[in-house]
Amino acid sequence: MKVVVLHGEVSQGATPDEQDVLIQATVVSQALLGLGHEPASLDFSLDLEGVTRSLRALEPDFVFNLVESVAGRGQFIHLAPALLDYLKLPYSGSRTEAMFLSSNKLLCKKMLTASGIPTPRCFIYDDMADSLGEVDGPFIIKSVWEHASIGLGEDCVLHEGNARQLRCGMDSRRDRLGGDCFVELYIDGREFNICLLAGERGPEVLPPSEIHFEGYEPGKLKVVSYAAKWEEQSFEYQHTPRSFDFGADDKRLLRKLVSIARKCWRLFGLRGYARVDFRVDRQGNPWVLEVNANPCLSPDSGFVDAAARIGLTHMHVVERIVADPLRPSAGS
Repeated sequence: MKVVVLHGEVSQGATPDEQDVLIQATVVSQALLGLGHEPASLDFSLDLEGVTRSLRALEPDFVFNLVESVAGRGQFIHLAPALLDYLKLPYSGSRTEAMFLSSNKLLCKKMLTASGIPTPRCFIYDDMADSLGEVDGPFIIKSVWEHASIGLGEDCVLHEGNARQLRCGMDSRRDRLGGDCFVELYIDGREFNICLLAGERGPEVLPPSEIHFEGYEPGKLKVVSYAAKWEEQSFEYQHTPRSFDFGADDKRLLRKLVSIARKCWRLFGLRGYARVDFRVDRQGNPWVLEVNANPCLSPDSGFVDAAARIGLTHMHVVERIVADPLRPSAGS
């Protein structure tokens, strides 16, 4: 097939998280070539008419959608699949509705809560005074739309605060968090990632992983911050290794995490590949932090690492992602 690898436009001086999509586009294109396809890369921007003209000129049989943000904003992530739906072009990964609902963390949490899937309680700016009540902290301030830990730092965790103090905290961090933000109860505990990859018999759960916080002094908060993900020289980056090794005591917990991740796949109607992020509190209770449709496919990403643990190369992963929406059972 002729496959367009679609990704967000990356400007000069872009941040590491934005530049990462170019790495993904390169390795996906290489995998597509290895599978016998003809890849062509294309930038996606807010110039939807221009993107439409380019797509029509290329006449692809399939589009591999790597768009994570548009014009540097995560809130536009669903525009790419929406345009591809309009053009009736088959594409990889989750569809428009799933991208929108899972990327908006507040809508995602509402759906999780309504379905009985545990997620930390959250509070929004306008009704905080009414809903906060006597809830004890600590609290963490998060972006509604941005992923990849954009703007997230240890200082986003507030140990206590009334509605006025939390609102002030949101106001002071709003710009770096990409605009809209909310307050969530901070779960002190372990952090896990469960990755899922489509297969002929439904999603396959890849080996679970845990993020370890090594060498953290007492009082230093265990947060997978922007520095932990992107700043290679930082303490956080160098002391948050990913581990796939678990003891017998964790078997029951891992089964629970896998079961919840599968429920999330079904709930949001995910397709192709996904990652569900968890915190497990001191009492062993799991909490879904985020549902990530179309997670990162860079060579050093958690998803690719998890796939490699069971012998799946990057080419195998791309092959299964491409195959999923082309199955007769995929529907419209």
